[in-house]
Amino acid sequence: MNSATQSLNLQGTDGAIEALCDTPENGVFKGTAVIAHPHPLFGGTMQNKVVQTLARAFVQCGWQAVRFNFRGVGASAGTYDEGRGEAADMLAVIRQVAPQGPLALAGFSFGAFVTSQVAQTLAPERPIDKLVLVGAAASRFGVAPVAPDLHEQTLVLHGEQDDTVPLASVLDWARPQFLPVTVIPGVEHFFHGQLPLLKTLVARHLRA
Repeated sequence: MNSATQSLNLQGTDGAIEALCDTPENGVFKGTAVIAHPHPLFGGTMQNKVVQTLARAFVQCGWQAVRFNFRGVGASAGTYDEGRGEAADMLAVIRQVAPQGPLALAGFSFGAFVTSQVAQTLAPERPIDKLVLVGAAASRFGVAPVAPDLHEQTLVLHGEQDDTVPLASVLDWARPQFLPVTVIPGVEHFFHGQLPLLKTLVARHLRA
């Protein structure tokens, strides 16, 4: 992503986890953001454009950003596990790159589903400073509810024209929680042509 991008070799329950870390240019950061990628069986990797955009937004706002490949993707060991093993992967990454201090979690599509599960697991253990869920795959997976005391720190973003995860399914998930959803008119699942807008909206949330 930039000249300072650092490769990390981490360990998960199924073996090696491949990861990349980006830090603000001055080397000073307010906390660590861990970012999860889309579905491994449909080409999702940590190099996904939306995932890279999320990382850029975090770095721009003074966070260290760590993105990683789920099991079975790239150089990460293991095989696809329908979200269970992937949540274990994300937890393993968090415990190695951000064992303490301010923590942000973000995910796109399948990665948003995994991130929701991880946030639910971590909530009793430690505070989550920011939570960003983009294109949450609510029509395909059991996206976990967001704890009420985390709502103010949470940004849920969805494209109006998303034909991979219909907006209606995300609203159905959010409605019982009274959790706001930011809808971007005319945008589809992968935010083609609208990544700068995505970055702006995420940065605005991070600075709030």
